[in-house]
Amino acid sequence: MVRGLPGAIRDEIAKIKEVGKQGRDLKGPLRNLGRLRVRGYTLPMRLADKFTWLRGFLAPVFFLVYFVPVWTGYGSAASVFVMIPLLAFAELTDYFDGYFARKRHEVSDFGKLFDPFCDVILNMTVLFCLTLSGYLPSLVLLLIVYREFVINFVRLMAARKGVAIGARLGGKAKTIAYIVTGFYTLLLESCKRLDFSLPPFTGNIAVALAVIAVILAYVSLADYLFSFRALVFAKKETDAQ
Repeated sequence: MVRGLPGAIRDEIAKIKEVGKQGRDLKGPLRNLGRLRVRGYTLPMRLADKFTWLRGFLAPVFFLVYFVPVWTGYGSAASVFVMIPLLAFAELTDYFDGYFARKRHEVSDFGKLFDPFCDVILNMTVLFCLTLSGYLPSLVLLLIVYREFVINFVRLMAARKGVAIGARLGGKAKTIAYIVTGFYTLLLESCKRLDFSLPPFTGNIAVALAVIAVILAYVSLADYLFSFRALVFAKKETDAQ
């Protein structure tokens, strides 16, 4: 038995352990635990959510690492050896949060919403930096921002009706396209900071990758709108009265 916890939470944890030993579905007990509200006590943050929080936190850190050398004129070459590992680790946390959520039975409605939110924060930060540096057209970034606002609206409407919309296959493909575009274009910026010359067509490849990312983003947007149209556009009975 877990000590130091309120009785209701202790009982639910005991049930979860027993159900886990029997190999049964843990969704019910975990949902009951999440519904508990005990004054003066907050459940510890899940390990999966910590990785998600870390990804969101690293987004502004990347922004500073990217632009401080530009603002100050110092450390341009050194920043390359910080930016790329930093971004790689930040993207890797997306794997870690999903892995530990499944392994430790920590999948939650909060995680389903917060994970794609932090994905967007990180990827938008990277694309914003590269757009300001002139590698990507402003229109591409604007279209991506519009798409993400619409998706957030869809998730809010679904949450209002008690449904948490997680990432779908199209959304994951879009995220991969964002990541590939970001890393490739960051590589171009890194070569520039290290005084390596590249053929002019390499910049065109970055734009092409960004356009592909936009196409995938709007294909996945159409998929979300179609799949959850009943949640987004249908009114509750109380709303219709």
